[in-house]
Amino acid sequence: MDQEQTQRVLFVTGPSGAGRSTTVNALEDLGYEALDNFPLSLIDALLTGKPLARPLVLGIDVRNRDFNVDGLLSVLKHLEDDTRYDPQLLFLDCAEDRLVARFSETRRRHPLAPEDAPVVGIRREMQLLPPVRERADFVIDTTQMTPHDLRDELLRWFGNEGNAIMGVTLHSFSFKRGLPSGLDMVFDCRFLRNPHWDPMLREKDGRDDQVADFVRLDERFAPFEGHVLGLMETLLPAFQEEGKTHLSVGFGCTGGKHRSVMMLETVYRALAEKGWQVSKRHRELERMIEEPLSKRGPSS
Repeated sequence: MDQEQTQRVLFVTGPSGAGRSTTVNALEDLGYEALDNFPLSLIDALLTGKPLARPLVLGIDVRNRDFNVDGLLSVLKHLEDDTRYDPQLLFLDCAEDRLVARFSETRRRHPLAPEDAPVVGIRREMQLLPPVRERADFVIDTTQMTPHDLRDELLRWFGNEGNAIMGVTLHSFSFKRGLPSGLDMVFDCRFLRNPHWDPMLREKDGRDDQVADFVRLDERFAPFEGHVLGLMETLLPAFQEEGKTHLSVGFGCTGGKHRSVMMLETVYRALAEKGWQVSKRHRELERMIEEPLSKRGPSS
């Protein structure tokens, strides 16, 4: 069957509260035929007949009455083996504490623990989902995202008239707070000159020209930059040829404010200039905006 006749089916899942409904609605706005909370048992009937003129997105999670991990993976495998379909899985990830906060804000009960505190259901669901996350073609961590941020991210990934192309997301972070979820590779920037120890630069961040110039004066920076960009130049086309649709790359330093941010911005500009679909997230800088000044610790 010709590629034009192949039905593209995008499954959207993840822990309850991670943004599935927002995602399905956003993809519908981008031209997808959208169905949320669709039963797994009805998918065969849904796909019987001629392919739709546009891609299909199906929202699937534990709220579906017949949801189970093995069933979802089995459906995906069945569709993969049928040349009439092009199935893909988008997994929305989110940290436990943020999911708890979202359930608290909305005062909703968790579907896996309707009589208990939401955290009970969240933990039960988190134990079920690792095999699904491992199978995912796309992973978006919504922990630090507003619904608007999530829609922007989906537009970057799926805004090409409903056809996803390979996207690259760059993350800066502090090793003290742990690695962001879903990274494919990580670069440690802690060996570079640290602007934190310069009183004139301490309160600035890696997007500032003075901070960037300070880091570039480290004789190790130019070789590091060259190796990272060379690796990206080699790996990105190779991953795309293998069918990978998203790559998540992290840059870490001690505080996630100076060196990792500066390096991310450098790589971001280089990839964007070469035409890659690239987005960026500065985790610690975003937290600094959200947290009161008194809670902020030293950065680097």
